Amino acid sequence: MSVSQFVDHWLENSVQEHCSASKDHSNGHPVLYLKDWHFVKEYPEYLAYTTPLFFCDDWLNLYLDNYRMHKDPDTYQENNEISCSDYRFVYMGAKGSWTPLHADVFRSYSWSANVCGKKRWLFLSPSQHNLVFDRNMKSSVYNIFDDVSEKVFPGFTEAIWLDCTQEQNEIIFVPSGWYHQVHNLEDTISINHNWFNGYNLSWVWNLLLRDYNEAKEYIEDIRDICDDFEGLCQRNLAANTGMNFYDFFIFITHFCLANLVQLCHLLRDCKNPTWSSSTVARHLALNLRSLWNIAVKINSIGGVAGSHGFFLDIRETLDDPTFLNLCVGLERTFGMIHKKQSFCFDTKKDLVDDLTSLDIIRTYGSQICTAKDLVRFIDNAIAIVSGINSEIVLPSELDGA
Repeated sequence: MSVSQFVDHWLENSVQEHCSASKDHSNGHPVLYLKDWHFVKEYPEYLAYTTPLFFCDDWLNLYLDNYRMHKDPDTYQENNEISCSDYRFVYMGAKGSWTPLHADVFRSYSWSANVCGKKRWLFLSPSQHNLVFDRNMKSSVYNIFDDVSEKVFPGFTEAIWLDCTQEQNEIIFVPSGWYHQVHNLEDTISINHNWFNGYNLSWVWNLLLRDYNEAKEYIEDIRDICDDFEGLCQRNLAANTGMNFYDFFIFITHFCLANLVQLCHLLRDCKNPTWSSSTVARHLALNLRSLWNIAVKINSIGGVAGSHGFFLDIRETLDDPTFLNLCVGLERTFGMIHKKQSFCFDTKKDLVDDLTSLDIIRTYGSQICTAKDLVRFIDNAIAIVSGINSEIVLPSELDGA
């Protein structure tokens, strides 16, 4: 069904007022819900809205504006380009449409802004998520307003729900790992983004590791007859979760380099009171510490990504126009968050020149093939930067922060 067909159906049935928010049909007609419409990606020149400042530190969509999530041709399908192109959506639903109980993709943050209409949200904190799962923690409650079987879901009645109503022009923020069910109390149009950054990156890795172990368990019986068992596990992980270890490691490696580019530029520009503010330095340090921690965790399970042919040449990456665009996008984000002036497009190459001028590549080397390589690269870069300016807050100083 096209968007225009959906709107025609919606208008045809919107005059009927006895649609119940707890039922799926109105007068015999289905209550349809348009979800996950990639409006920004389909109409990039329209600029219908800007992301609120609180939510602009968005690594996920910044990355997908420049790169594909999947590098493996067996995973990426050309005809599926729009469906995995970004995580910025428009939702349109009549009164009575709803979204079943779920936690967000990648265990990302999300925000939802009501353009018009009214929604009811039911939230469950991460500490209680086990209460809506069966005894084996394999399946969860679909609709919390159903007659939920106590035998199948023995902890359900103990769950404590946060219940709130979202009005027109209001925004709801959903933290990582919070299960929620949403009902449209009126005809509603909303804007919804999923995103993650250095502050919730560990949620993404924990989900990937859990889903990887499940994917491996499901096909364990064919390990001995499978030519590439690990590759099959990774393809299944990408299909089920939206990315695999390989995709994720490429993602964090690019953001490691991009954050180091910002840090090196900060170091060069340290006489500028805006750029050298402690908030900027601390933000960069927290990002690098988060990326370092994830690389250590990947390495601790054997560095799966590195064993499947991953190779990144740092020098080539720094010369890549796509990576330069990623750096400029990240720099703009810092500019908005920390109220600093952004650079002009014609000077963007200067950003990466600061990294190369500090001899970080010469002293380490220009290749990253494994998670262990990434850990060593970050350690080496931080050692060089701290030797030049000890006032910059470094990741190693933030343990336990």
